[in-house]
Amino acid sequence: MNKSRRKFLAQGALTVAGLSLVKSKSIANVFSSWHITGLQLYTVRDDMKTPQDALDTLKKLSAMGYRYVEHANYVNRKFYGYTPAEFKKILDDLNLKMRSGHTVLDVIHWDTVKNDFTDVWKHTVEDAAFMGQKYVISPWMDEAVRTDMDKLKMFLDLFNKSGELCKKYNMKFGYHNHDFEVMTKLNDGTLYDFILQNTDPKLVAQQMDIGNWYGAGGRAIEVMKKYPGRFELMHVKDEIKAEKGEMAGEPYESTILGKGVLDVKSIIDYAKANGGTTDFIIEQESYQGLAPVDCAREDLAAMKKWGF
Repeated sequence: MNKSRRKFLAQGALTVAGLSLVKSKSIANVFSSWHITGLQLYTVRDDMKTPQDALDTLKKLSAMGYRYVEHANYVNRKFYGYTPAEFKKILDDLNLKMRSGHTVLDVIHWDTVKNDFTDVWKHTVEDAAFMGQKYVISPWMDEAVRTDMDKLKMFLDLFNKSGELCKKYNMKFGYHNHDFEVMTKLNDGTLYDFILQNTDPKLVAQQMDIGNWYGAGGRAIEVMKKYPGRFELMHVKDEIKAEKGEMAGEPYESTILGKGVLDVKSIIDYAKANGGTTDFIIEQESYQGLAPVDCAREDLAAMKKWGF
């Protein structure tokens, strides 16, 4: 897990692709499931620092064959500096769709006096719906609630409530894991066990980040075996031993798909068959000296080779 990504998410909490048709394996699921691959735009964050940079980068991604993206920048009701209407037009013009996005849900988004979400979170959900998203994903959990059982139960209740709000817009709320969920022990299990056991799968989807699991000792297939069908989205990553510099202190860092230690193809094949996964989102946070857009191109080529 990139330390700059941690800082990016923590600060965000305070401030607030090619398609493939996979044949059904049972008569009960005679309508075949769609599996899509997209790109988490945090992968190319340094190329999207200004609205013009974002536009230029999205053009490159579209040209190389991406059809789905997942945002990681929604501030003051704007995506990468663009209003929802402006950003939707850009995506439409480039034949891109945005099925999901990352925006941190925090306790500050619940008004205890009104017993309702704040306007800030309501606008987050409204703007996601306008963009055509299917999922509103929160990718962080404040340290203050992770081990305080009372606070944690109340916070996970907000997950379910956010799921109810998203459902009104034909969307689903979701949570994205890092490493602390398996490293944090609660009772006889982990924090992640507690999250899955205290959220309604009809309201709260899980986005599994297979790279974040690995460095913490978690193994994606083992988690999917324990909770089959719970992982509608996946962050597809490969990992190598971390180099010095930005990743100092971290055991692993992400790399181009197929060049690391994870058996990524086996994981995504298992997720298709047993994880309930439909959306496979590429994310790479470290580049070993290569340009992020070049890594994104190679990552997409690997996914195509694997049948996407």
